[in-house]
Amino acid sequence: MSEKNREAKRTARERLAVEREKHRAAEKRRRALIVGTAVVGVLGLAAVIGVVAANAGKDDGSESAGPVVTPSGAQGKDGLVIPVGKESAKSTLTIWEDFRCPACKGFEQAYRSAIHELTAAGQLKVDYRLATIIDGNMGGSGSRTAANAAACAQDAGKFTEYHDVLYDNQPQEVDDAFADTGKLLDLARKVKGLDTAEFRTCVKEGTHNSWVAKSSEAFSKGGFTGTPTVLLNGKNIYQDRTMTPAKLKQMVQEAAKG
Repeated sequence: MSEKNREAKRTARERLAVEREKHRAAEKRRRALIVGTAVVGVLGLAAVIGVVAANAGKDDGSESAGPVVTPSGAQGKDGLVIPVGKESAKSTLTIWEDFRCPACKGFEQAYRSAIHELTAAGQLKVDYRLATIIDGNMGGSGSRTAANAAACAQDAGKFTEYHDVLYDNQPQEVDDAFADTGKLLDLARKVKGLDTAEFRTCVKEGTHNSWVAKSSEAFSKGGFTGTPTVLLNGKNIYQDRTMTPAKLKQMVQEAAKG
């Protein structure tokens, strides 16, 4: 083989080696990029999951703002219960509710007549407890603002009437209409004797906002899964699929007989 041919082959091998080295370097960079992108993606997903977990059920209206002002006549630990009915009743129905909660409205529509009948007869005492989880889940402050207004109505001795009006006029869950104190004051005009200067000031200034926050915190710490949570003498009856207004009346009336 001539010297010329040997030189040509050596040059060709060198060029091939250079190309292979370039290819290996490019492949290394490509793999590094893929791994780097994957890591960033995982970290980004973890960050998103962390934000979601941190905000799941977070109650935007639960932050305390000023001193806790307990509504008139509130009872129980820390004064977080709004009672309706006679203390002498043999049965107590505890209702955790949120005025923006559609399921709470559904319960109200189904059981309101029976509950009113039983409380009027002195056979049932109802402990209303207010939560604001929809504010946290959907955003906004309507749960808190409506709960404050209901507490203001308690001060005026009109809780039950206003409570029922709020549910009868509940907006869609995604609509934070109850955050508007003007709407809450308009609804108060449906309750005879409620639209007073004292009530309007209480609603506009959020007099019971910190109390509402404390009540909602108690709900969160109670380990409940959602609203409404309805307990008859401590037993969760909302989870009982056989429960009906008629069955509730029967249970309460039987307890009243002793």
